[in-house]
Amino acid sequence: MNKILASSVLILSTGIIFDFFCISNNSDKSIGMAPAIPEVPHIQYLGMNEFQPQEKDTDVIWYDDFKNEKPYMESFGKIDYTESFGTNGGSMKAGFKKGEIDGEGKRDLAFGDFPGGTNIVRKGKYFNEIYWRIYVKHEYGWEGAPAKMSRATSIVSEKWQQAMIAHVWSGEANSITLDPASGVKGQSDSIMTRMYNDFDNLRWLGNKPCSAFQISSKDESGYWVLVEASAKLNTPGQSDGSCRLWIDGRLEAERTKLNFRGSYTKHGINAVFLESYWNGGASKTEGRWYDNFVVSTKPVGPVTCSLNPVLYKTPYHGTGRQESWEVELATDFKGSEVVYKSKDQGKNTRIIITNETGTFTGTLSGKTHLLPGTIYFCRIRQKGTGTNWSDWSRWHQPFKVAED
Repeated sequence: MNKILASSVLILSTGIIFDFFCISNNSDKSIGMAPAIPEVPHIQYLGMNEFQPQEKDTDVIWYDDFKNEKPYMESFGKIDYTESFGTNGGSMKAGFKKGEIDGEGKRDLAFGDFPGGTNIVRKGKYFNEIYWRIYVKHEYGWEGAPAKMSRATSIVSEKWQQAMIAHVWSGEANSITLDPASGVKGQSDSIMTRMYNDFDNLRWLGNKPCSAFQISSKDESGYWVLVEASAKLNTPGQSDGSCRLWIDGRLEAERTKLNFRGSYTKHGINAVFLESYWNGGASKTEGRWYDNFVVSTKPVGPVTCSLNPVLYKTPYHGTGRQESWEVELATDFKGSEVVYKSKDQGKNTRIIITNETGTFTGTLSGKTHLLPGTIYFCRIRQKGTGTNWSDWSRWHQPFKVAED
């Protein structure tokens, strides 16, 4: 019998075990508990360039970084300057008080040929296809799946009748999904809806599959996530419309061969709404935020950073205190080509990507910075005092390096 175990049995008979067992546990690790494993960390946000190309891009319909209030057609809720993607500005509150159905904020953007209303952007223009992007953060420890996040729609009268809607809504479990609907009768040009959200007179075009990414789960809370969607109207009389959803640069859901509008052509897509709505009411009070809202006629993608970007990690949670962390960069979300491996970052909360803080590898071997015009993805792991290393995060938080 192992001498330590035998001694423990002997001491047991005397009723004195606690102090001795603690000594034995430290002297022979095989007998004690395995070291704890901290939670998987994330890159919370990036040091984005002060100027983002979407601000001056003629293909962009709207750009709002929530540094100050902008003139929407309708809005509710003030900017929260305590939360933002990056180190400056603020964000739109989209959280809830316990029991609330309507959340803390909304922004209704009208553009193009929107009928009536005020603050119409790009007034009179006609849009068959749009993309809209936001960054979303759920408070650390978030619970529950709020129903509505955003939608693109075609409003066709001052009664707010709708020819089509491309919803980005909650799906199964903690996912989000697309839920497109048509307000036109078949392949005709006859509008069936009588008012806004006239659900009884909409043709629902399918809300599956949902995203694999569980955006409102606790595991994905506490950091900013890139969410982009698109909607394309069908050619009149054909079923070739579509809507798509990307999360962190991955295509997570899509609907194709859609008959959004039959042969109706009097109005195009002319509104995008950022929403905060929870069917049945929020289970508890908790925060959610939206930032860096862009609407464009072409894909938007992630924020733009410098040749040597700054990455900020999520706070440490778990056993002990943060002791170490490492980050890697790759050129796609599969990690096919790793181009940077950091040194141990210890107790730091951020890292500047240089050849002093790590090593450029692969096609960037010997370089001192990242390549202009290239999109990179991050992954990260951490270690606490007295713990093993966490698992690596998935490849996430993509960013684009600014062009020369």
